[in-house]
Amino acid sequence: MTGADHGDVPARSVEIELKFDVDAGVPVPDWSRLPGVVAVSAGEERSLDAAYLDTADGALARHGYALRRRTGGPDAGWHIKGPRGADGGRVELHWPLGTEGIIPTGARTELSGIVGDAELTPLARIRNERIAYALAGADGGVVAEFADDHVRTRDERNGIDREWHEWEIELGPAAPADPRWRTSFFAAVEAAALAAGGRAAASDSKLARALGH
Repeated sequence: MTGADHGDVPARSVEIELKFDVDAGVPVPDWSRLPGVVAVSAGEERSLDAAYLDTADGALARHGYALRRRTGGPDAGWHIKGPRGADGGRVELHWPLGTEGIIPTGARTELSGIVGDAELTPLARIRNERIAYALAGADGGVVAEFADDHVRTRDERNGIDREWHEWEIELGPAAPADPRWRTSFFAAVEAAALAAGGRAAASDSKLARALGH
């Protein structure tokens, strides 16, 4: 896959989230009682389909990176996720979808120090039927997004299929930056999720679980 100039300057965000495994059909918790949340939107159905790539020797994974092209949802496009930081967050860079099979030049440049000129080939496919809920604060800003996910994956290199159900809650643009607030928020999330029937997630990412980690 060669690069293409379809938006070489990426959008940038920081992903800070918490995941839980849960049995299918378990009712979602009442998130309106979380700190800073005054309203929860109706659920929005999204069908997400992501293809992950890596070098033959797994250079991206060894350095804590992930590269994917995902369709469906408001952030459809190419994404690079960086290593997890001390606060649990991962920097995410985003380019438009462009042409299928063509990695954006900007994404290739971002990863050149890790993969050089090595070919990037299919690693995993992750399909996710998601119901997303916006958790809003008093001013209407999104404090967090909750996702009720039914995940189906395929390890493209070993031919292994996996399927599971999980809950994911990710801080939104209106979340306070105060680390103490984040600690209390996620503590409340964990208490509510476990009380509702959630369990500690078996893996810290969908990709890791898709690959059996």
